Amino acid sequence: MLVHALIREDGTVAADELYAVANTLGMSDQQVRLCVKRLVTEGRFTHEGRGRKAELRATADTVRALAPNADFLRHAFRQDAGNAPWDGVWHLAAFAVPESARTARDTLRETLVHLGGSPLQGGLYVCANAWEPYVEDAARRMEVHDALTLLTTTNLCRGTTRDPVELARDLWPLPEIADRYHRLTRVARPCLKRLTGSAALAPAELLTIAIELAAELSRAMEPDPLLPPELLPRPWPGTQARELVARCWAALRAREEGGSRPAVFRLYADLTREEADRVTG
Repeated sequence: MLVHALIREDGTVAADELYAVANTLGMSDQQVRLCVKRLVTEGRFTHEGRGRKAELRATADTVRALAPNADFLRHAFRQDAGNAPWDGVWHLAAFAVPESARTARDTLRETLVHLGGSPLQGGLYVCANAWEPYVEDAARRMEVHDALTLLTTTNLCRGTTRDPVELARDLWPLPEIADRYHRLTRVARPCLKRLTGSAALAPAELLTIAIELAAELSRAMEPDPLLPPELLPRPWPGTQARELVARCWAALRAREEGGSRPAVFRLYADLTREEADRVTG
């Protein structure tokens, strides 16, 4: 998360900035070196130079993997603003991948859960959002697209449960997801206080706050299926947590002094600008 958060708009990560922020977060140089080595070995980044003068560059696969996260966050803010009402449609994906392609089968299962799906039974997953483009893209990359079946329904029944709200409560771990958003709120509140205070904050401090927020936001949202508000308990803590994050990013944007900044500054600032304007205006 730290390395991803420091990717600049040209796709590079400066090692000196990486080490400085990592040290501020309490990480050792050895931890950073091991992390960089692993990322390069896994093919997520290339590496040029040595030590703090080195530069990492994100590969095309890494850049592509980060893009859906922005799509999901944008969708979450649209939901929070009431601009993405549920149409009552459940989206299902079924697959029958042979044992000879076990790795692809397991990866497809993990991908469906990451995209907000929940298993109904063996090889059948359901999502409340239109996930088809993401599912098909993943299946093609895994070369199992021919084994995939996609369908939709407005009449989902599991056992004797038909009510959509009850189905959502049974299929997804909503209390656990809510707890993650409560944690995000506890992190964002003091960050907002620092960012809107009168004390000066050094660039490394601003980066550290940005990364802490991005890490906690990712921790909260990665297991979140982003169910439509119509299916969630009210009030839903995710709405409040994202509102606080939007205020933090607006404050971060106001403190920017130009220069080459990590892309996360622009990404989250762009995504949250409309939300920040809504909650502050």
